[in-house]
Amino acid sequence: MTDEPDAHAEIREAVRRLCADFPGEYWRALDRDRAYPTAFVRALTEAGYLSVLIPEEHGGAGLGISAAAAILETIHATGCNGAACHAQMYIMGTILRHGSAAQKQAYLPQIARGALRLQAFGVTEPTSGTDTTALRTFARRDGDSYVVNGQKIWTSRAEHSDLMLLLARTTPRDQVAKRTEGLSTFIVDMRASLGAGLTIRPIRTMMNHSTCEVFFDDLRVPAANLVGEEGRGFRYILDGMNAERLLIAAECIGDARWFTEKSVAYARDRKVFGRPIGQNQGVQFPIARAHAQMRAAALMVREGCTRFEAGLRCGEEANTAKLLAADAAWAAAEACLQVHGGFGFAEEYDVERKYRETRLYQVAPISTNLILSYLAEHVLGLPRSY
Repeated sequence: MTDEPDAHAEIREAVRRLCADFPGEYWRALDRDRAYPTAFVRALTEAGYLSVLIPEEHGGAGLGISAAAAILETIHATGCNGAACHAQMYIMGTILRHGSAAQKQAYLPQIARGALRLQAFGVTEPTSGTDTTALRTFARRDGDSYVVNGQKIWTSRAEHSDLMLLLARTTPRDQVAKRTEGLSTFIVDMRASLGAGLTIRPIRTMMNHSTCEVFFDDLRVPAANLVGEEGRGFRYILDGMNAERLLIAAECIGDARWFTEKSVAYARDRKVFGRPIGQNQGVQFPIARAHAQMRAAALMVREGCTRFEAGLRCGEEANTAKLLAADAAWAAAEACLQVHGGFGFAEEYDVERKYRETRLYQVAPISTNLILSYLAEHVLGLPRSY
């Protein structure tokens, strides 16, 4: 499979070389123990890949989201998993675009050199789910601090992050004109907060995703850690959400490439009834269709990244890219597991691990059904369905 000229070819090749040091057995061991890939994240950090979006004056590479997408896609295409660190890239947009000069100076250089990790995004709650404006976590102003009470769930990497970007209500919902008003964004120093009003509880899931529920009990957050203006936090995280969708779509493209390469290699080598199984159209066609889906989704990811970098509205592109890329990855995963037959369920082939990992993106960071609702209402002009 060949591709057109790539502006980020050198970055991709360098990431491939780095990932070669973390083969399947590394990820299988972590998966068995539900352990965090500390060595992998450290290697990415030291190579500067997790700080590509941070401006040069703050110690980063100052590149655009298309470079970040190329990094994450390549990580997944090699069989590794960027979920351990991808949040640092998409959370970054909120601080870069809306953080104060003091906040940028305080955090960005340390994040760029790996002294701090910004991996936790505190948005989803048990009772509200995707209905972000219905969240109940409340931050009450008290002098030069905010006192936070509430709960978050599916806060991935909370145990392995130094900082959290937290969305909380600062004005009760019944006191705002629009439900998107009265929400504020905070930078929470989790190192200082743990045991002082912050509690983290890991959640075991079907894949090794280091996800947690987080509890806030009279947690004090300095008022200086408020990002932008009070009450406008929902607007601030929308940039981060578009970036999140585009970058996770890029990961799905990488997954689809990995599955398809595994499928092709196995279908060529595996012989049944005296011939390669890849000679059978029943084996060929699902692989070929998944490849076609991946190529189409990759074009939408590129379009979304281009618009994001140009400062243009990209909600349609980001959501469409996420939908198509997640579907392409799942189609490729299904084909790969079917081609491998019983061997696909064997741990040593890595297919079952990647199968579990890529299934997540039909649900997270947003359900495919919610994307369809968004497109129906905001792009096609149909009545709101929820």
